Amino acid sequence: MSKSILVLRSPAKLNLFLHIIGRRTDGYHLLQSVFQLIDWCDTVTLKIIPENEVRRINPIPGVSPDQDLVVRAAKLLKDFCKFEGGVEISLQKEIPMGAGLGGGSSDAASTLIGLNTLWNLELDQATLASLGLQLGADVPFFIYGQNAFVEGIGEKFQGIELEKRDFLVIFPRQGIATASIFQAPELTRDHAQITIDGFLASPWSDLSNDCQAVAMRICPEVKQALDWISRAVPGSKPRMSGSGSSVFAVLDPKTDPAKLENLLQTLPQGWVGRIVGGLNKNPAYNLISSE
Repeated sequence: MSKSILVLRSPAKLNLFLHIIGRRTDGYHLLQSVFQLIDWCDTVTLKIIPENEVRRINPIPGVSPDQDLVVRAAKLLKDFCKFEGGVEISLQKEIPMGAGLGGGSSDAASTLIGLNTLWNLELDQATLASLGLQLGADVPFFIYGQNAFVEGIGEKFQGIELEKRDFLVIFPRQGIATASIFQAPELTRDHAQITIDGFLASPWSDLSNDCQAVAMRICPEVKQALDWISRAVPGSKPRMSGSGSSVFAVLDPKTDPAKLENLLQTLPQGWVGRIVGGLNKNPAYNLISSE
């Protein structure tokens, strides 16, 4: 008997580094990065309903249905497959919105993966990823479902095995428009390329984020958050994730989590901080076929 309800955990991700190595003639930037899944998760609940519609319960205030990525994902899949049936979607948000952690993209990916199962559509990973790209550049990564070395404009990824590590992640509550970062004339666009082997030789070393300097100018809270981590975890070499504004540090295995949790209670009002663990795969990984 097929399921009528599916509950999926949708993980956030970090960019362990972000190098801009060039720019295409169409304006898109060429990059290299490593995407690390983390156990900071939203929860997407999908329930089959008899009505031929996509219904969102507990919507996010201020987010209209045409902006809601889980609604858009469900409608896109339904239209693509000409599926006659419906779904009720509930989304419990834990990943901060506008933090640059990929929460919305992950929720959209979980919706596509989950409905592919519930509706017995049997679409493969490549097809779902192609649909996901219409919703956002990071959606295919979450459908791919495992840590990856990323190249191109973010569409080329190769699976990568990473040692299990914990991270301190802080979102200083001020979002940054990605376009404002990539349009900045002072953005570094000629970073020397690295290889997967080069990264794996010292994956937790002092790598960089080429967007960070621009982001600190646009959003002073980024520097404030980096400084906060440097004081709280001396020697941790914090950096920004993606185009921000979240920042993070890789934690030494000897770090005392209880002491760090106490320090997090002293964050400036409105900031969000959490100790998270790295994941090897998306919790929904086994629901999708790559063939």
